[in-house]
Amino acid sequence: MNDNQKDINILNRIRSGDKSAYKELINRHKDYAFTVAFRILNNQEDAEEVAQDAFMQVFGALKSFNAESKFTTWFYRIVFNAALMQKRKNKVESVEIDSSSEAFQVSHSSDSAVDLQKNERKNAIQKALQNLSADDTAMITLFYLKELSLEEISEITKISAETAKVKIYRARKRLAEEMKKMLKDEVKSLL
Repeated sequence: MNDNQKDINILNRIRSGDKSAYKELINRHKDYAFTVAFRILNNQEDAEEVAQDAFMQVFGALKSFNAESKFTTWFYRIVFNAALMQKRKNKVESVEIDSSSEAFQVSHSSDSAVDLQKNERKNAIQKALQNLSADDTAMITLFYLKELSLEEISEITKISAETAKVKIYRARKRLAEEMKKMLKDEVKSLL
């Protein structure tokens, strides 16, 4: 049984009144929902709230889900849209969005140079992603970090696969430019 069939089975159990199936569905997808939301929002509390709200929307809209579609695509579209709405709301409430310091903390338990280098690279990418638009961050997250296909991204974002490909390319270029700018600033600060 593939993952989508497992999800459909869980949804059918929920529809038939099995209360434990709710928890099972949440446990299967909570980490991924949080990650998608966090990549867009760069704030742990907001990402947790968006992920929770997305599950509530799913449970409220189960009747509208077409079982012939892939559940994860439908679900992550809900998460994606909820995160974008929260990001817009945050921009209206505050000119400067506070970033989560937890997202950039380097693990101090890592003793090896390789682990430290990986953490530094990961933190630099996360910091650069913060300076990109929500759309660019979402495209990079969905394609490179979540390894979704162009067709899946197209379904989630409601744009054509060709447009998604162009947006991913442009987002990757902007990420590279941001990384260069960050590295240039680091070199200047060392001199």
